[in-house]
Amino acid sequence: MHHGDVSPDIAAGLLALKKRIDAAKIPSSKLDETINVAVWNIREFGKKRRTLPAIHYIAEILGQFDLIAIVELRDNLADFGRVCEFLGPSWDLVYSDWMSDSGGNRERTGFLYDRRAVTFNGLAAEIDPPRKKDGTEYLADQSFWRAPYMCSFRAGNFDFVAVATHTRWGTGLAGREAELAMLADWLDVRLKDKSFEDEDLIVMGDFNTPKLDDRLFKALSRRGLQAPDSLLTLKVGDVTVGGSNLGKNARYDQILHMPTAKKRFTNFGGTLDFHISDARIKELFPGKGYTRTEFSYQLSDHFPVWVQIKTDIDGERLTQIVQNAKKG
Repeated sequence: MHHGDVSPDIAAGLLALKKRIDAAKIPSSKLDETINVAVWNIREFGKKRRTLPAIHYIAEILGQFDLIAIVELRDNLADFGRVCEFLGPSWDLVYSDWMSDSGGNRERTGFLYDRRAVTFNGLAAEIDPPRKKDGTEYLADQSFWRAPYMCSFRAGNFDFVAVATHTRWGTGLAGREAELAMLADWLDVRLKDKSFEDEDLIVMGDFNTPKLDDRLFKALSRRGLQAPDSLLTLKVGDVTVGGSNLGKNARYDQILHMPTAKKRFTNFGGTLDFHISDARIKELFPGKGYTRTEFSYQLSDHFPVWVQIKTDIDGERLTQIVQNAKKG
């Protein structure tokens, strides 16, 4: 991390933040063996210019991981550029376009990655809903408010496709449930297509699913998507929490996989509590008197959710070659 010369207040804030990061017990990744993957909804990142301390803190949090799916990344990327100055030159971003209507909320989805650990493989595409022919046009029956974003990556000798999304919000559950089910169906159909980029799939995002056993999560998981074992019970280090929001009571943010990819995940995973309590906001922003809501517009109203993934699969490939030879 390249924070450079900072004020005493920012230095003290970074030290306080590092203690909160240490409490999350995120293990170091090992080149060509493991990567740390996260999803983080950074509240309306780019809508309103953040303070300099917040930019330092966001960079410090992002730097704990090798690949991060960022949602609520807005059309204006100026603040993201400020973060990159502290992350350093090895980091890169692949990101989607934005939708300018109210449903799209001028949001992008991006994958931020450290090129020392992760390589972008070339596929980058927004996911469109299924279409049916209507006269001379091909039209969808329903829409994604914000198109899920799909990219291909390689780490070690592990190739995979990552999908990230921010599912619609609203007072009713029916529209959200239908959108989640549509995503599950789309992924199922695409995975079964022989031309799909890779069979290893990681699906991340803010799905606005409060619990892992409610009707919304059931819609999302109807075709086999599941949470890694390390995230079935969400923890900050050794402390169990109820969610990845500031209130710690909603499981909106998820990292999911298909059953065939279960062995790719280590036993390490959890969330990172950078808030602790309203009373301790002042440790990061002394003299500001921020409320919880004001704090959420500096950092976020969501914590990052993370897992560690195995990327050394050479032994599995060699075993498969031997097994295929015996069958032949």
